[in-house]
Amino acid sequence: MKHSKMDHSIFWPAMILTIAITITLVIFQSSAEPVLTGILTDLTFRLDWAFEFLTMGLFILLLWLVFGRFARVKMGDPEDKPEFSRFSWGGMLFCASMGTSIMFWSIVEPLYYYTGPPFGIEGESAEAAEWAVAYGLFHWGISAWALYALPAVVIAYSFFVRKDPSLKISAACRGILGKYADGWHGKVIDILVIWSMIGGLSTSLGLGVPMVANVSAELLGIEPTLPLSIVIIVIWTIIFSSSAYLGLYKGIRKLSDWNIYIALVLAVFVLITGPTLFILTYFTDSLGLMLNNFMRMSLYTDPINEGGFPQAWTVFYWAWFAATAPFIGLFVARISKGRTIREMVTNILLWGSLGSFLYFAVFGGYAIDFELSNSGALTSVLAESEPQVIVEVLKSLPLSTVVMIFFTVLGFVFLATSLDSATYIIAGIATTDLQKGEEPARWQRLLWGVVLSALAISLTIVGGLNVVQTSSVLVSVPVLIMYILLAVSLIKWLREREEPVKE
Repeated sequence: MKHSKMDHSIFWPAMILTIAITITLVIFQSSAEPVLTGILTDLTFRLDWAFEFLTMGLFILLLWLVFGRFARVKMGDPEDKPEFSRFSWGGMLFCASMGTSIMFWSIVEPLYYYTGPPFGIEGESAEAAEWAVAYGLFHWGISAWALYALPAVVIAYSFFVRKDPSLKISAACRGILGKYADGWHGKVIDILVIWSMIGGLSTSLGLGVPMVANVSAELLGIEPTLPLSIVIIVIWTIIFSSSAYLGLYKGIRKLSDWNIYIALVLAVFVLITGPTLFILTYFTDSLGLMLNNFMRMSLYTDPINEGGFPQAWTVFYWAWFAATAPFIGLFVARISKGRTIREMVTNILLWGSLGSFLYFAVFGGYAIDFELSNSGALTSVLAESEPQVIVEVLKSLPLSTVVMIFFTVLGFVFLATSLDSATYIIAGIATTDLQKGEEPARWQRLLWGVVLSALAISLTIVGGLNVVQTSSVLVSVPVLIMYILLAVSLIKWLREREEPVKE
């Protein structure tokens, strides 16, 4: 496999900016955290309408792409075949996108909705329990994946159809930016994308490290300590480094395949050994509730009562997903050669949503049943420690030790896949171009992995991962503009085709 040259105008500014911002946030964490949190709160309340209209607009645009005259446009030449099986492709896009976040939030999030429900519903009531998993299905369903799907389609079109050798967001905006995509405007876009990726990984680490540390500590019969968290990050780095060394075809693909197998086995085990009928009927009811209220939930801002639920959850999620979407789009685009626009959109929406639905249905349903059967058993723990809620749920299962071992392995592999995918794309952005058969330089992928791991250890020691996450979500504001540039570029390129592909 051939490797391309480094783009110094992206690599060095991105590397220096990453280190400089991280050091600044570590040194001034106590003063930076309330300021950044205040800005984020202000952003979610002032731009709630913008993020909700963006998400709804993307969904409508994607429907046009799926059912319109360009649906069969292929990412590549007419004779190009998909590089990966549908299973491997779907596994890689799901693992890169959700990672440890879905493991964590599928258990914890429904409990938050049960105690603090939307629409003025009384907390810990029967009605609150009905909405608990329904809102999880909404937040991690089609709307979330719509935010990921559009960048993926535009970047894939730029890379495989227009043969632009740059695996960068700036290149995908060339349809509207023109020559400015290669100037400082494009450089700023690409550097912002790298920082948003780092923030997204900080979120995964911030959730994954404490979760795996608590479960591992329970297995070992010790207290979850800082040294244990550092050991976990080191092990993750070793797993990631091995996969990164092997590359996209041998490393990331196989890691993702194993990830999906383990995730399915774990979910099926909980479904069978847990309250099977309750999980199935509860999911059915939750899905119906979500579908019946989809538009209400999509455009809910609560301007009269100002309870803050949509801003704290829905708008924050849309901002978070939007901030990380360029990275997911770049990675999904890279693995989508030979797929049509219709295939890309439908599979991203369906694969992603079904994976999320499975985990919220099984683990969310199990957690709510456990809470309802043992009043306060989980919500009382939630007030003290979110990771400990995960431990309590796993301990209540049959063969709990085996389940916790599987869960720990899954957590390791999930985050290793996310790190692997992210460093592949960061290295791709910091590469001059990627011709056919080329990958970003192996040394650059490993270097970014080491840098990210070192930053993760430093931030874990000082407790600064949340600050990095908050700062990265603020990137979602310029990303709003980026979405418009991407959409206009794609529409312009499609209309420039000599004749639309006929159905």
